[in-house]
Amino acid sequence: MAETGHLLIFGLGYSGAAIAEAALAAGFRVTGTSRRPGLPPPPGATLIPFDAAEAAIATATHIVPTAAPAEHGDPALARYAAAIAVAPRLGWIGFLSSTGVYGDRGGGWVDESSEPRPTSLRATARRDAELAWAAAGAARGVPVDLIRLAGIYGPGRSVFDDLRTGRARRIDKPGHAFGRIHRQDIAEGTVAAMKQADSLFGLRALNFNDDLPAEPADVVMEAARLLDVAPPPLIAFADVAPGMTPIGRSFWAESRRVSSAATQQALGRRWRYPTYREGLAAIFAAETGQP
Repeated sequence: MAETGHLLIFGLGYSGAAIAEAALAAGFRVTGTSRRPGLPPPPGATLIPFDAAEAAIATATHIVPTAAPAEHGDPALARYAAAIAVAPRLGWIGFLSSTGVYGDRGGGWVDESSEPRPTSLRATARRDAELAWAAAGAARGVPVDLIRLAGIYGPGRSVFDDLRTGRARRIDKPGHAFGRIHRQDIAEGTVAAMKQADSLFGLRALNFNDDLPAEPADVVMEAARLLDVAPPPLIAFADVAPGMTPIGRSFWAESRRVSSAATQQALGRRWRYPTYREGLAAIFAAETGQP
């Protein structure tokens, strides 16, 4: 297979590794950075230290930053803005952001055209990073996709793990529904966006969010059904809220339903796992060795 391009992933973690695997399958050469020595990359990918990425930037045709913004903004831009500004082969940037940038909508719908209105500190930092990457792309005339991810789940990171360890809680807060996105859809959707780089101009917002916003308690129930175990008892939100962490409280403080119809149309694909039901069934089948 002829090489399609050179993808540089800043942060070869859970989502980054899946993107690397999908990009390799599509013919890309893939380099990923890590701050954790000894973390094995997907077969075929090259792993480099985060602080030694200059050579990879110089040959990269596509860049995907995955790391969350830090105290001084996006870590990749904070370290490599100057190198990215002169990268000779760069043709596309896809920043992994969050649907949290839309803020609290009281359970209402948003889509790709909705104005970001972040309310939490984490979402505000994501929005600031979006603007920084947009500016970096504009300065170079390089298209930038803002890939806004819903709640990420997949093998090894799902409600099954919480149920098996007894940590799952079925919290009752009627109307608090949100979307999710399977790790594989993140990977395949990102590669689909990468392949469109030559026909893109400017800035594009993409919502990586499944088609069925659901209350967390419903997801726990479905996972318990698949495991054939009794679901945890329903607990009123008011009873558990005082003991939540600040991150937990910020999650439950916001409610929105996110449409990704325009994203799926733009990418020319439907989600492999359009709801949590298909996603959980696939994870369960893989973990239990079922066909």
